[in-house]
Amino acid sequence: MDRQKLTTLLKVIAIPTLYAISLRIFFGVTTWKELCSVMSASFIFCLPTIVGALTVYFLPVDKARKSAYRILMPWIPIFIFFIITLGLKIEGWACWLMVLPLFLIAASIGGLIGGYLKLKNRYNKTYISLLPLLPLFMSPIEHMIDSIPGSYEAYTYIDIHASPEKIWKNVTRVKEIKEEQDKGWLTRTLGFPRPVKAELNYEGKGAYRKAIFTNGLVFHETVSEYVDKKKMIFSIKAYPHEIPSTTMDEHVVIGGQYFDVLNGTYELEKLNKTTSRLHLYSHFKLTTKFNFYASWWAKWIMKDIQYNILQVEKQRAESE
Repeated sequence: MDRQKLTTLLKVIAIPTLYAISLRIFFGVTTWKELCSVMSASFIFCLPTIVGALTVYFLPVDKARKSAYRILMPWIPIFIFFIITLGLKIEGWACWLMVLPLFLIAASIGGLIGGYLKLKNRYNKTYISLLPLLPLFMSPIEHMIDSIPGSYEAYTYIDIHASPEKIWKNVTRVKEIKEEQDKGWLTRTLGFPRPVKAELNYEGKGAYRKAIFTNGLVFHETVSEYVDKKKMIFSIKAYPHEIPSTTMDEHVVIGGQYFDVLNGTYELEKLNKTTSRLHLYSHFKLTTKFNFYASWWAKWIMKDIQYNILQVEKQRAESE
């Protein structure tokens, strides 16, 4: 590769990547949270879009004309940015994996914008110079708008071929779940804590139930409604100060600023003489500026956790 091509390649990759890292560091300064935050639309949507625009803008004209370059080339600095922030422990694996689809789409849109500025607009140098400043102007305005908390439901069920007595015994108290029994593929991929056991001090309204997960995560549950072998409703509380900082990314920690689980419900429905359907609901709250996207992931995560527990209860009830 000749020197000119190498210089162009470094410009195309290095400048957008350095911009992304600089913006992440700037938005991550804790003393500036009233002005800018990583958990904002100004960061989540603007950063990858601008990275995509810069990447394509610095391409040679013949490359910038091609749709494949405009759409796919911006992904390279995005992936490099992810790897660097993971390596430096600026961000966690779970957080980046969840935001990756959004970043790739936004980067491709930015690439199309960068291609347009490169080829069509006579004021392209002015616009491309001002574009990186956009998040700095948007973020303070965005922080003047309060986040509106949204409540969501995750619903799962499983059919169990066992008596209600056997099923309910495994619902109220869950004995230790071994690692090989854990089927929660999504939470395992994201590195979330896995369920270990659940303890109940007595069966009835007002009872205290403790759901224990790995890495110090504990759900404190208080039973608010109890019908033996039929229904159990309980409030759920996780205290962030109890959870070690290495357990979960700060942006997805349960009980934190952005995500909290509110309550859960077990219902046992008898289908026939040999089969019952065990329902498990949970309600959770999100407080972000992009709940429409975060709620998809939160529902998938909660459903994965719930179905994982249901399949353990099914296996144990049917094998007794």
